[in-house]
Amino acid sequence: MRHLNLSILTLCFSLLWLTTGALQAQSTSAEGPEQITSVEGITEYRLDNGLTVLLFPDQSVPTITVNVTYKVGSRHEAYGETGMAHLLEHLVFKGTPDHPNIPQELTEHGARPNGTTWYDRTNYFETFSATQENLDWALDMEADRMVNSFIAKKDLDSEMTVVRNEFESGENDPGGVLMERVLSTAYLWHNYGKSTIGSKADLENVPIERLQGFYRKYYQPDNAVLVVAGKFNPETTLELIQEKFGAIPRPERELYPTYTREPIQDGERFVELRRVGDVQVVQAAYHIPAGPHADFPAIAVLMDVLTDEPGGRLYTALVEEGNASSIWGFAPALAEPSFAFFNANVLKENDLMEVENKLKHTLDSLAQHPPTEEEVKRAKDGIIKNFEINQRDANRVGLTLSSYIAQGDWRLGFIFRDRVEQVTVADVVRVAEKYFKPQNRTIGRFFPVATPDRAEIPEVSDLTAMTEGYEGREAIAEGEEFDPAYDNIDSRTVSGTLGEKGNIEFALLPKETRGNSVNAMLQLRFGNLDVMRGRAVAGDKAGSMLMMGSEKYTRQQIQDKLDELKTRVSIGGDADGAYASIETENEKLPEVIDLIGEVLRHPTFPQSEFDKMIKEELAAIEERRSDPQAIVFTEMQRRASDFPKDHPFYVMTFDEEVEALKNLKLEDVKQYYNEVYGGGDITFSASGDMDVEAVKEALERNFGDWDSPTEFQRVAREYQAVKPEMVKMETPDKANAWFVAVQTLPLNDAHPDYPALVMGNYMLGGGFLNSRLATRIRQQDGLSYGVGSQFNASSLDERATFMSYAIYNPENREALEKAFREEIDKARNEGFTAEEIAAAKSGWKQNAAVSRAQDRSMAGELGNNAYLDRDMQWDKSLEEKMMALTPEQINAAVKKYIDVDKMVLLRAGDFAKTESGKKP
Repeated sequence: MRHLNLSILTLCFSLLWLTTGALQAQSTSAEGPEQITSVEGITEYRLDNGLTVLLFPDQSVPTITVNVTYKVGSRHEAYGETGMAHLLEHLVFKGTPDHPNIPQELTEHGARPNGTTWYDRTNYFETFSATQENLDWALDMEADRMVNSFIAKKDLDSEMTVVRNEFESGENDPGGVLMERVLSTAYLWHNYGKSTIGSKADLENVPIERLQGFYRKYYQPDNAVLVVAGKFNPETTLELIQEKFGAIPRPERELYPTYTREPIQDGERFVELRRVGDVQVVQAAYHIPAGPHADFPAIAVLMDVLTDEPGGRLYTALVEEGNASSIWGFAPALAEPSFAFFNANVLKENDLMEVENKLKHTLDSLAQHPPTEEEVKRAKDGIIKNFEINQRDANRVGLTLSSYIAQGDWRLGFIFRDRVEQVTVADVVRVAEKYFKPQNRTIGRFFPVATPDRAEIPEVSDLTAMTEGYEGREAIAEGEEFDPAYDNIDSRTVSGTLGEKGNIEFALLPKETRGNSVNAMLQLRFGNLDVMRGRAVAGDKAGSMLMMGSEKYTRQQIQDKLDELKTRVSIGGDADGAYASIETENEKLPEVIDLIGEVLRHPTFPQSEFDKMIKEELAAIEERRSDPQAIVFTEMQRRASDFPKDHPFYVMTFDEEVEALKNLKLEDVKQYYNEVYGGGDITFSASGDMDVEAVKEALERNFGDWDSPTEFQRVAREYQAVKPEMVKMETPDKANAWFVAVQTLPLNDAHPDYPALVMGNYMLGGGFLNSRLATRIRQQDGLSYGVGSQFNASSLDERATFMSYAIYNPENREALEKAFREEIDKARNEGFTAEEIAAAKSGWKQNAAVSRAQDRSMAGELGNNAYLDRDMQWDKSLEEKMMALTPEQINAAVKKYIDVDKMVLLRAGDFAKTESGKKP
């Protein structure tokens, strides 16, 4: 299934608030938590006040995730309350009397936090370094904001505009808006037909008293599930949970289950949307049972059979053989009867009705052309692979449990896995015939029929009987307790060179991990400026084509092999390099390297795949033409990288991209690969459970004799000062605008001022919501949902970039730009306080420790260090420099380098409509 970025799927960032009448804590119950059950390493407890606690200890990771799931989402909203669950998610970050500045606390503890809202639940989580102090703080904070959050009018006034800005950003996407219309037509009464983001009118007018009542009703221990996952002591943690949460009294109110149900749909429905856009879209929705229903696993398998790329039925019919540029589909596992959804994008010049007819024909003919054993097996293998990969990471499991808690019981995830394994071809055909019928579909047209053929959606009869006594399987083996200290990483890392000419540098960090998991990164560098001139597009598309087929495997067989190996691999490249990122298990890593070697060294570049790729990329460009974000960032890159047109770093306009792709021939791609691609300069890095010698043998076997046809000479990216300018770009009929400011600086990461600029940016716009820019523009003025800054410096060139961004309503352009300039000038002229700097140092240091604890980021860091001839002592030295910084050093560096008058300021939005007096 493709990843989605649609407003109906708002799984939102959030923050902030206060409620009147904070509840007074009562004495902790004398009785401790009651153990309920234990499944595959997760143990459930129940407190006297009704709070459910799930503990998932894993000593192999030096981090802890605390996740609180409240069983309330947009499904529970009443008339006039749409978007209330999501708005409340934002306001709960505003603080409590004991924790008045939650964003600042999260930053100081180096936490990686978020909050999300969905149909059936809201959850809040933070991942942090595994210390007792951090755990005590996180549990205390979550217990406190469960019942004592500031749900205050002043906070609602500022945050409402932020959420409205988020709503408007979704309005920029015609496909997302069409999805809202389709679902609201499919659901006549149930709240699954309403977007989680809510109605703009409700967001703007909701009384604070209703929000406070909603909060007091649902944010209670008997309606919540607390998950603690990672490195902790279960016994002492349970005592700490009893201390923090046990003091909250059980509420006296009664929560009634939602009982609205959709009538059986008795005819195909239609909805049409007309607004500005660049790509046509056709969508289809069907009513299906809830996630816990016995039919749902077969539906999940059927969805993959239909939408998987490249072998899915719809992909083959609409993209390979039809006129669609892309397709996707999904079927969310919800607590109540759900929906299956399909989307196809179609270029303007193609026939939308032809694609719609092929879409419906493919779905309607499943009974006559049932899925094969191979298709069903492939789909099952993919679903089970993803489940098992997720189980290897305790922190990831702690978060994914929220979706099953929302369905009614956390054990449903394991039951779903078990049921998927039992799905047969007959099951898939049965559910297709039962639910995927025209009378149960919403596309847009009504067809009266003499004899309705209706689909009755069954309920889940007895959830308790389904889960009672369920024990699951043996828990995945835990890994070792690993210390992510710099010296320990260096002492454990095995490094060296391989290959006939020493062309392979490797850095391997072997350690025992949960589920024997390992992450790895392979980097190839090749080419030089002479061979790349005027051929950047051919080189880029050669990288895009690597996974499309090799001498031994077709594109589909490559995907099947990865599913068989229970491995995630991403392979790609551009004009001057190629890469492969890997997530797999210990014993499979050598075989995965063999597969990557086959893909990289023996690609076949099929013409049919090339034609599809060009068509998809042309469609993507057309979609970006009216998108404010794409427009502003493309222009930013062009102004920050002013190279000649034939230079590989030249940034094309949309028209230039289209012309280049239309002129590109497959022979150009093949020729570039044959003349430039090679293994003359390779780095391989891995972190996790591995057999070091077997990995080295696999690298030697696949790449040791692979030379490059041309000598690799890195193309330097010299410093170029941007031309200070105010640039405004119009994007008609877009409710949301983008602002970007960028400045280039003549320094690298070895420069004496580099640490001070890193810390200065962290406080200015890089921290979590309590940075200077976020505090002013988001929290105080309520002008932007997303605002921040970035600072990056090259390790090899004297070139660095400071960039700041914000999304906002076009009518707030002047206020936003004024606030941005004032905060930059304030940082330059007044500097940062000693208190700000102390908190930032603590947060930055802990955040770095969290990165070192994660195998994926460590694999990348080890590979980067190998290429730069560094080890973790360089990182350690940087941290020591950061911690030794004085306020005077930081403030002097910010004043010296960061200057609005030296930036190019770009904005894209529907400003003309605003300036004419009309709201966009």
